[in-house]
Amino acid sequence: MVQKVSEVVGTSRESFAKAAENAVVTAAKTVRNIRWFRVTEFEGSVKDQKVAEYHTTVKIYFDLEP
Repeated sequence: MVQKVSEVVGTSRESFAKAAENAVVTAAKTVRNIRWFRVTEFEGSVKDQKVAEYHTTVKIYFDLEP
C-alpha cells in the first residue's frame, strides 16, 4: 500500500474541531480512500475583539489506487 498526503485548510465560525471536520468532509468530495488526518496548525481571525473564525491546517492521508 502507498499513501499520499494532501494539506488543506478548514474553517468554521464554531470551533477548531468543526474546522477540521469541514476540511475532511470537503476533501472527501473529491478524494477517495481517505484513511486518517492530522491537524498541524490552529489559527483564527478576530473581529471586534472577538474570535470571528477558526482555521485548522489539516493533512489528509489517503491510499493510492493500484
